[in-house]
Amino acid sequence: MTVTAEPRQIYLDNNATTSCALDVVAEMLPFFTEQYGNPSSIHAIGAGVAPSIHTARQRLQALLGAAHDTEIVFTSGGTESDTTAILSALRSLPERREIITSAVEHHAVLSVCEYLAKNEGYTVHVIPVDNQGRLDVKAYEKVLSDKVALVSIMWANNETGTIFPVETLAQMAKAFGILVHTDAVQAVGKIPMRLSNSAIDMLSLSGHKIHGPKGIGALYLKRGVKFRPLFRGGHQERGRRAGTENTAGIVGLGKAAEIAQSGMIDENTRVRNLRDRLERELVARIPNAIITGDPEQRLPNTTTIAFEFVEGEAILMMLSRAGIAASSGSACTSGSLEPSHVMRAMDIPFTAAHGATRFSLSRVNTDADIDRVIEVLPGIIDRLRAMSPYWSAAGAPAAFQPAYS
Repeated sequence: MTVTAEPRQIYLDNNATTSCALDVVAEMLPFFTEQYGNPSSIHAIGAGVAPSIHTARQRLQALLGAAHDTEIVFTSGGTESDTTAILSALRSLPERREIITSAVEHHAVLSVCEYLAKNEGYTVHVIPVDNQGRLDVKAYEKVLSDKVALVSIMWANNETGTIFPVETLAQMAKAFGILVHTDAVQAVGKIPMRLSNSAIDMLSLSGHKIHGPKGIGALYLKRGVKFRPLFRGGHQERGRRAGTENTAGIVGLGKAAEIAQSGMIDENTRVRNLRDRLERELVARIPNAIITGDPEQRLPNTTTIAFEFVEGEAILMMLSRAGIAASSGSACTSGSLEPSHVMRAMDIPFTAAHGATRFSLSRVNTDADIDRVIEVLPGIIDRLRAMSPYWSAAGAPAAFQPAYS
């Protein structure tokens, strides 16, 4: 009997989620079985847990460059942090009925804004981007006014990796007394931050994007900023987020933040070089492919390549059979046959947007991982195009060129 070996598993979908680092797991384990007390309790078993939460808060403060550890509010993740920030800003400035956001935000922001526009009468200004995913700053500047309660614009896009000038945007908004929030779920741990010198009022992050556990995140809340909690009940998090603290998750997030800070140089050198080599080789070997996003201002781990005249879902299935995990965009929109809202906002040609495939690396990826994708993917695209009536009808057009190489 012949046994066929399973292909080695290569994970390149780290913008969707990351593996939980072993050091993170090790630091969390005692809080399930030994140090299980409620940190809000007065007795010794509970009180003994509180210092570990304090340590985690300080580790996040250091990663973000925040001025005070009390500016860190623990939540269940990025989505809760986004919702909390948006609703708090609107409740804090009830006389202002306008919101500014971008066309390429995560649905955790866009869905809330759409709900507020439809059900509560808010005016939402959706700022467009260009074909490299860069924000139209002139359009942004035009809608700034004292009628705007909140600017909520992501630090870096989850699909293309394009980095927005959020610190500059925040300074511009401050001239009108506008509160500023940024969804930094993808940027934290990859880009150095110094929030103590920033005009940003609120920032969202999530543990499972930086090799921490799922179900834990944080909201940075600059000291002195008006705040209205989303959850009411207990006094936890200084009355800013009710509910018994997820101690193990908080400890894990703190450890993940510490590891991310120490690994940021590797992220921006070795990991970036892996990403760049993957792009160069694939574009050289596969015709009619476009690298999306800003070629310079982009996360070091992220590339989304649009392959013309093929379906992204078919690419992903064939990659999966070869033991390679990638994505057709954000995990929240995977499974849809429609191009993502990010690709549409960038005016990526429809014939290419359907074939957009995201590879998002992490510090655990190796040269061998990249070699395997380079070996496998050109053949996959060739096979899919051979079955595509659109490719045959177009005669494999040579006019389609990548935005850059």
